[in-house]
Amino acid sequence: MSLPETVEMIRSLVAEPSVSSPDPRHDQSNRAVVDRLAEWAEHLGFRAEVVPLATDPSKANLIATLGDGEGGLVLSGHTDTVPTEAAGWATDPWELTERDEGTLYGLGSADMKGFFGAALTAAARFAAGDLKAPLTIVGTADEESSMDGARQLLAEGRPRAAMVVVGEPTGLVPVRMHKGILMHRVEVEGRSGHSSNPALGANAIDGMMQVIGALQAFRAELGERREDAFEVPGATLNLGRIEGGDSPNRICGQCALTYDVRVLPGMAPAQLRADLEARVRAALDPRLRVTLEELVESVPPFAIDEEAEAVALLRELTGRDPRAVMFCTEAPFFQELGAQTVICGPGSIDVAHQPDEHVTRGQLQEAVDIYAQTIHAVCVEGRGPR
Repeated sequence: MSLPETVEMIRSLVAEPSVSSPDPRHDQSNRAVVDRLAEWAEHLGFRAEVVPLATDPSKANLIATLGDGEGGLVLSGHTDTVPTEAAGWATDPWELTERDEGTLYGLGSADMKGFFGAALTAAARFAAGDLKAPLTIVGTADEESSMDGARQLLAEGRPRAAMVVVGEPTGLVPVRMHKGILMHRVEVEGRSGHSSNPALGANAIDGMMQVIGALQAFRAELGERREDAFEVPGATLNLGRIEGGDSPNRICGQCALTYDVRVLPGMAPAQLRADLEARVRAALDPRLRVTLEELVESVPPFAIDEEAEAVALLRELTGRDPRAVMFCTEAPFFQELGAQTVICGPGSIDVAHQPDEHVTRGQLQEAVDIYAQTIHAVCVEGRGPR
């Protein structure tokens, strides 16, 4: 067989639903996508390993390696998409459709199945004998939900490389920084009773007002620390959903709140959670009980020095200055494995997670060329980080 053309590979991947979601009604396996990628990689001479997730064996990571030795380059993307509703689309979300003179519409076309078509096309320009350091293509599971795929790679301590490019859609602008995220649920438990006599109970809504006051004070402190590279320069805390009570003539016995915190590089999510929990407990009426739980495991913030070799190389190859973005990626997990990590991929995050997601043929071809030049620089010439 011959490797399909870039757009045909993307068409095949888009046609394979691979939604990941915390809601089991929407969650799906990614194995069809991973198996297809492994088949193409093996055709190119890669040693392809499909590794089921310990948390869910119906999901898997792909680790495909060409060449041998230390260091080298990883090109990494996630194989899953968010849920969608076909009714909101002008085209079938699971059928890659070309419109508007070279614009390709489909679920995951930008975020981020398009990346794999570009990465494999770039890799096809090289044989194992050309490489002085290995090239690895990684496809992860569940980035859009738990990031369990990337967490498992970190736990396994692989793949090891000198440099990682995470191909999230950045318009092919190198990204060297993003915020981290915490998502929590706070539940206040009181004692219900007849509303005619407040002393008969302990009102959980009143207690939640105390919790919200503590969170708002913490939010104000977070905002004092700034990183001007971000569009929103401070850390943020958003109160997302609140629910409690059942009747106006009954003292509320239970109230729950969910919120998220977007943290700056240099802030430790575990310490922030401990600080938040201590403040919430200190603010609450002692007659009430409170629990705080993580809705999903936190994602750390990410930053790499602007003068790092990997950043300098992609600045040179793309002709674009590095920047910061507001969304989270798997980059901090690869960085923790010891690789200089940069985010750079085709498409725009502005069209991700919504109907009519798309990527252009022009961006895909530019990504092919940039990835091929990066492979040559790192794996053939030995440039970049060591």
